[in-house]
Amino acid sequence: MIYQKEERKPQIWFCGGHFINDIYTGFLNPIMPFIAEQVRISMPVATIILSCSHIFSSLLQPFFGFFADSMRKRALIFWGLICTAIFISIAPAVNNLAIMILCIIFGSLGSSLFHPQSLGLISKFSTSDTVRNMGIFIAFGTLGFSLGPLLSSTIAQYFGLDKMPFLAILGIFWALLMFKMVPKFSATAEKKPELNFIKAIKDILSNRQLNILNIIALLKSLVQTSCSILLPFLWKSMGYSKFQIGLALFCFIFLGGISSLISPKLEKKIGTANVFYFSMIMTFPMMILFMITYKSHPTISFIIYALTGFVTMFATPITMSMAQKVLPQYKSIIGGFINGFSWGIVAIAMSMIGYIAQATSIVPVLVVISLIPAICSVMVKYLKTDNIQ
Repeated sequence: MIYQKEERKPQIWFCGGHFINDIYTGFLNPIMPFIAEQVRISMPVATIILSCSHIFSSLLQPFFGFFADSMRKRALIFWGLICTAIFISIAPAVNNLAIMILCIIFGSLGSSLFHPQSLGLISKFSTSDTVRNMGIFIAFGTLGFSLGPLLSSTIAQYFGLDKMPFLAILGIFWALLMFKMVPKFSATAEKKPELNFIKAIKDILSNRQLNILNIIALLKSLVQTSCSILLPFLWKSMGYSKFQIGLALFCFIFLGGISSLISPKLEKKIGTANVFYFSMIMTFPMMILFMITYKSHPTISFIIYALTGFVTMFATPITMSMAQKVLPQYKSIIGGFINGFSWGIVAIAMSMIGYIAQATSIVPVLVVISLIPAICSVMVKYLKTDNIQ
């Protein structure tokens, strides 16, 4: 019991770091329509810029995860958080488009450094109930990601974008605390693993179970990212303020964080497969309801949108824990695939989706996107969902 209590201390710091890191990653979505207006770029171009943010914060995570799995240094979690805090906070205050894009790229790379190693360490320090600990860790990140839009939109609405660089202080401060409080790897009895990156990628990509979980993660990322990037442009065109848009995104992602907390408990009662089915199928009827109500009943559509976040992120911790159980020697690399690579692929797709949404209409595009996970939910029956604790 004492051992478990001691092992839980670093998890608290990881969860706090995840919460703060993802506050910064949630900054840009609600205020990007207003930044786009300020620098005179179109919605598709702004979507590409946000896609670049997701690409650099996500697509490289398996690569950084390889280094995290093969090194005994804690450096990635510290420098990752510091880079995210500094550059993402500066980006909205920069008037030059090229410099702003560079700040977004460097800040996104910081997030890409932080996530794989922290995901691997959460699993490493879990002596029991890995799913529960992973759910708490993911929930903290999701809650931070939900607070980001509310914080950035509030600052933009009442103080101006030029005041946002001051927010970097929080991330720098927490990174320094983690450096002091998180145990060094030499404190563990583990030997430094000998890993081959090419072999690791081949092992992961050739595993049927992991392929299914990666596809599920990718599809859920597609729904979440599309709703987070495209709808702020719709709401701006309807006359909503920065704060109102930020509040909507906050509720969407906040309820997603709540679902990450409660889904591991419900998984034990209703079964793993049912958790996946619920999360993948229900996004479609929720988006249909949103389409019906967003013009005539905006308050109801707001509630539906928030509940869509709950549904979309419901299976996230279980997906991650199942994946890491398949090939436990690659915890950080797999964390990079599930939490990062899938988002990167979606970010590439978002560049095209932004153009399609502008050429047609945003809400029908979102309805079609929400239908894809429902159709692909048939894959769940091929998962081994016996016991993932």
